[in-house]
Amino acid sequence: MPQNKEEIQSFLGFTGYYREHIKDFASIARPFHKLCDKYTVFAMTVDRVKAFESLRQALTTAPLLLMPDFKLPFHLFIDASGDGLGSALHQVQIINDEPVEGPICFISRKIKPTEAIYGASKMECLCLVWVLQKLN
Repeated sequence: MPQNKEEIQSFLGFTGYYREHIKDFASIARPFHKLCDKYTVFAMTVDRVKAFESLRQALTTAPLLLMPDFKLPFHLFIDASGDGLGSALHQVQIINDEPVEGPICFISRKIKPTEAIYGASKMECLCLVWVLQKLN
């Protein structure tokens, strides 16, 4: 369990490296990003402990990611909320003569302060455009 801001920043750096493997990474890590602000006093609240446990669990039991097959179609799932933008790129592949749908990658980020005022439709469009640019 992180005991100070430096340990939180180190933990975020480590988990951030694997963010493509963690569904809703930006939303889960949000309590820690607020804690890293210069004038915020360090305190491990219930939300932060829960976020730490969620990220630790996600790192140790991450879903099996499929290798992309560029001959098959992809399915893009997006979600936007007041906390962040997120998406999952999936594909249906034939494995052992069975169709299996699985994730190729996860992409997420927190909402910028200027984007927090967007309505639901504009937020979803922002998410779609951002994800397509990221995947390009």
